Amino acid sequence: MTLVLTASTLESLASMTETITAVERGFGDIARGTALQPGPLSLHLPSSEARYLLMAGMAESQGLAAVKLLSDIPANHHEGLPTQRSSILLADRRTGETLALLDGRVPTRIRTAAASAVASRFLARPDSSTLGLVGAGALAIAHVEALMAVLPIRKVVMWSRSASTLAAFKARTAHHQIEFVRASSVQHVVEEADVLCTLTPSEEPLVRGEWFRPGLHVNAVGARPRPTHREIDSEGMRRSRVFVDSMPTAIEKSGDLMMAVAEGVITIDDVEGELGGVIAGDVMGRQSEDDITLFNSVGIGMLDLAIGRLLYDAAVLHGLGTSIDMSR
Repeated sequence: MTLVLTASTLESLASMTETITAVERGFGDIARGTALQPGPLSLHLPSSEARYLLMAGMAESQGLAAVKLLSDIPANHHEGLPTQRSSILLADRRTGETLALLDGRVPTRIRTAAASAVASRFLARPDSSTLGLVGAGALAIAHVEALMAVLPIRKVVMWSRSASTLAAFKARTAHHQIEFVRASSVQHVVEEADVLCTLTPSEEPLVRGEWFRPGLHVNAVGARPRPTHREIDSEGMRRSRVFVDSMPTAIEKSGDLMMAVAEGVITIDDVEGELGGVIAGDVMGRQSEDDITLFNSVGIGMLDLAIGRLLYDAAVLHGLGTSIDMSR
């Protein structure tokens, strides 16, 4: 039987703390060779800006193979439709049975924030207390919860172009007992932050490396999965010790990285390594208090697998979702 899990069901099942643990294990499994993370496949035709990305992963410990189809369609914005949609398929690694089909919106949001939390746990200064957010949408709300789980965050400084988005952000985060400050500019956010998260679908850089101060950690996770879209300028990449979620994926999909390379400011060899290598102890993370570290993530299939395992198990435990016999 295949369990179909909708967005509303998944929202009720998602646990940030459990996802952080599962994502950390997933990154480490890749580095240890007990999980497989292939590069992504990006499908597009000259007649459209739309891209369809296949993001896969397989892991021994979770007993799964997984694949997500991510549809990235900028033109949907003009139709009042989501510009990104996705579905995740989970298969039993031993038998090949299709266990579940999940709407991808909630898992993608939660595991993306969890990945930033894991990166911050290993790369940020342990005493980091001010979180800076460029962007204030649903992903920013998830990042507040995630970063508070791993660091002593006492203040959040946020910026958004949209007053309504900021109002919704404040309403959804008001229960956190910390200080929230609305920044006057992106520069204000960067200069205040100990940990900076860039969470916008920007095509051109919003964040300039000249604003970075010693000791900063950056999670650059918002730009669309395209090698020509970026949030961080080349100077920001040059000044940082850069870590990625997956090198093949970053080369294929990260504009933050590949545009800096194209401009001749850095080379691929300047990337310190993958986050999983830091977790496994094979790659040196932060070396000093003054290091500027940057985690550049465009998303990998292993993270969908990691949260998919959690959500599927929780749905089975609570008797949620719709079971369908796909073989009939």
